[in-house]
Amino acid sequence: MAKPIRKKEHKRRQLKTEHMPLARQNFIILGTGIAVIAAGYAVMLEGSVEGFLPLVLAPILLVLGYCVVIPFGLLYKKKAAGRENTRESATPSA
Repeated sequence: MAKPIRKKEHKRRQLKTEHMPLARQNFIILGTGIAVIAAGYAVMLEGSVEGFLPLVLAPILLVLGYCVVIPFGLLYKKKAAGRENTRESATPSA
């Protein structure tokens, strides 16, 4: 007797949900960094050549913006809510 032919069931393809690597907080921090950098360049526009603002404050603002705030905005990741009590959940209860 012949065997019945089974149709192959197509596995349902799971839709991949694409997540943005940066969250809203990251964009806020990046915007703050851009504002700090813009403030640094605006301070440099002061007319005096040997003043406090263009020689001291502007480089400080630019270094903070480029080397601290922007990298922090790119690397910041919010902690997961369930991972706060990992030490308590890892210990066996009596």
